[in-house]
This record gives sequence, C-alpha cells and structure tokens, in this order.
Amino acid sequence: QVRLVESGGGLVQAGGSLRLSCAASGRSDSPYAMGWFRQAPGKEREFVAAISWGGGITDYPDSVKGRFTISRDNAKNMVYLQMNSLKPEDTAVYYCVAGRYSRDPTTFGSWGQGTQVLVSS
Repeated sequence: QVRLVESGGGLVQAGGSLRLSCAASGRSDSPYAMGWFRQAPGKEREFVAAISWGGGITDYPDSVKGRFTISRDNAKNMVYLQMNSLKPEDTAVYYCVAGRYSRDPTTFGSWGQGTQVLVSS
C-alpha cells in the first residue's frame, strides 16, 4: 500500500496562494492516479483534483477550476496542488489520495493524514 504524507497547509488571506505537497512511499502493484479531497467542518468530503499516472489527464470540479492546479513528479514520488485566488470557502482539511482515477473517494485506497488550510477574509 502507498503511504502518503501531506505538507504545505497553513493560514493565508483571501486572494492569496498556497502550494500543498504530498510525498508518496511504499509499494504499489500497478500505476496509480493521485488526487486531493477536502473536508470542511460540518460538511461532506469534497473532490478537489485528480491526475492520471502519467500526468496527462487532470480533473477539477467547477468550484476550483481555473484556480487550482494539480501536478505530479513520479521521479520524486510527489504530487502537488497549487492553489491560487484562495477564498474563505476553500478552508478545509486537504487530503492527498492515491488509487484509481475518478471523483469517487471510495476508489482511492490510500489517504494521507490531511493538512489544514485556513483562508481568512
């Protein structure tokens, strides 16, 4: 199973930027997609971004499209989430995931511990 560790969360003012990083380690029997989900207090888990194994296919929901960019570096076993033009509603715990490419959280078998992003107005 792939182990994931996120970093890069923190406090930022609205309109600012943050870059989340996720380090992957461990063994996988097959290439895997990676992605990000988030969960705010009292809300359901929300899909944020996904990227295919080769990095050529990405997906975003409308809520972050044009503001967030996911990328990966397989040589370094890293995935990144560049977040620009942040809004207070982006405040949440962000989770890095690895598994099958989709928007469905149940298709991702590996989850990180999460990193907190707080956007002040």
